[in-house]
Amino acid sequence: MDQLKDEEKGLPDGGSMLSVGSAKPIIDPKSARFPFCLVWSPLPVISWLAPYIGHVGICREDGVILDFAAAHFINVDNFAFGAPARYLQLDASKCCFPSSLARHTCKDGFSHAQFGTGVSWDNALHSSMQGFQHKSYNLFTCNCHSFVASCMNKLAYEGSVKWNVLKVVVIILSKGQWVDIAATIKSFAPFVVVMAIGLIMAGWSFFVGWAAFSFLLFAWFTARTYIFRGLIDC
Repeated sequence: MDQLKDEEKGLPDGGSMLSVGSAKPIIDPKSARFPFCLVWSPLPVISWLAPYIGHVGICREDGVILDFAAAHFINVDNFAFGAPARYLQLDASKCCFPSSLARHTCKDGFSHAQFGTGVSWDNALHSSMQGFQHKSYNLFTCNCHSFVASCMNKLAYEGSVKWNVLKVVVIILSKGQWVDIAATIKSFAPFVVVMAIGLIMAGWSFFVGWAAFSFLLFAWFTARTYIFRGLIDC
């Protein structure tokens, strides 16, 4: 009985949080609890033009969302742009939590040690939080995706310490699940409306302009990630 009380202590819904390596912890969108997840929501205006761009966060073991949306500040349990529309639950057993350099399970223990390691999921996330509390926020150079990539490198998720902004975008857009149909409609409806109005008013020249805008965004983030990464402090 005492053991059961200890397991339930401090949990938002009074239930037990399953440990790493056991069955998947329960996701509860109504309470905004997404244990071991990446979460995504559309951005006002920006996602209306580019629905593949959104705001991302990473969640603690108890499901509380952490996200970087302002200079020198990490939101805790207050996702910056509304409720998550999409989520991806990660497998914590694929992380590396070494007690020493000799106990790394990831591909490159030395690089992982340089990034910083954690003894648990929450410990790795807390370490990244401390680092980003000293960084300025900028949509184009140091943003929410940068924070999530930092967390995943400290976790050495899937044995890798090469997570970056583009890889975070790809994994959540390709593998993430929608919370519900309403979230899907909320994410894409403004884009469809904007595109329809643009095509009606400006014709195919609007589509050409949109395609050029998308290409420039992709080109910048690719260059920022692989060419200018040593020049950008994030």
